[in-house]
Amino acid sequence: MRYRRLGNTGLIVSEVGFGTIPVLKGSVPVLPGYYNLEEEEAVAVMEYAHRLGCSLYDTAVVPEYGDAEIKLGKFVQKIGRDRIVISDKARFFDGSGMYRAVEESCENLGTYPDLYFVHQADAEHEEEIFGKYGALDALLELKARGMIRFVGVASHYYDILLRAAVDKRVDVLQMSGNIFERGMLERVKGEPRFLGKGILVNKVYAAGLLPAFFPAKELVDGVLSYPVSCALIGIGTRGEADAAMGNGQKGMDSKRECVEQGGGLPSFSEVLCILERQFNPIPCDRCQRCHCPHGTEIHTVFRQYHYYFMGKDYWALKKLDLGIKESAAHCRECTEMPCLKECPAGIRIPDEMQKLEKLVLLHPILSNMPGGG
Repeated sequence: MRYRRLGNTGLIVSEVGFGTIPVLKGSVPVLPGYYNLEEEEAVAVMEYAHRLGCSLYDTAVVPEYGDAEIKLGKFVQKIGRDRIVISDKARFFDGSGMYRAVEESCENLGTYPDLYFVHQADAEHEEEIFGKYGALDALLELKARGMIRFVGVASHYYDILLRAAVDKRVDVLQMSGNIFERGMLERVKGEPRFLGKGILVNKVYAAGLLPAFFPAKELVDGVLSYPVSCALIGIGTRGEADAAMGNGQKGMDSKRECVEQGGGLPSFSEVLCILERQFNPIPCDRCQRCHCPHGTEIHTVFRQYHYYFMGKDYWALKKLDLGIKESAAHCRECTEMPCLKECPAGIRIPDEMQKLEKLVLLHPILSNMPGGG
């Protein structure tokens, strides 16, 4: 295992971090593919990853991640608090809600989190998060009191991350990205205002879908070729820990040499060629430069299309069905079409929207659903 600096925090963390979604137990519909691990087994998997060199463990407040936060606390009691870095988060945007969340997290963990993120920060809640008495003000106060060590913002949106990067209250960022959905990673790489911020990257496997197309090590090292601190991987078994962490210094060194020679990150065209063996991907890397005057999140719609063909068929198609008729109608009526000018890949976005609408309307899964067409 290799290690990197976490921005200007003074912390050193393992290049691969342990995502705790797979160790939760219970019915959490928004987290597909969970493992339902009992406490003893969950702690054992976390211990195994630690023996491989993992030093950063990422979780979220109960009940968002089920009981994973509690299980992480049990692991901390066993392994020793000073041997790991704890990353935690909560989806509260006002100050009072965030304050209570951190108190509960400290109780569940039995200790303080090193990093605490405002989770799922988006434009709808942006002013509340960044404004007076918002979540960031609360985290800054909690940091001053010693209940957390560093303040973070976690978001799937580049504009939110950039605002957080220039905010002096924010120490660390958590973003999504992988060798396919690399657009935000490319933008962060070229933007000096991110310098000094510790950056954790989730969705390295694209909700567990990309390992069906690429070796886990190639996915991890591809993300680590960018100026980030840690790649977060959801781990629920020893085998998954081996795959993500290389299970040995020799394997990690060998692959790192490949990255330094330019062979660690396949080009976007190469990724598309691999995916084209199964379906016809839209050449969108989720850079988020395109903007729809009607509010459609174009990159999110395209992601659901990709996830549908990559294995999350029913889940992704249901997501895609949410508003696709309206979005396609707006595209037909739109005369400005700024998205066409802004897309660096030259994607014919209105045409793709019409194709996606037809996919949803004609798919048998949706037509057989209650109320389906």
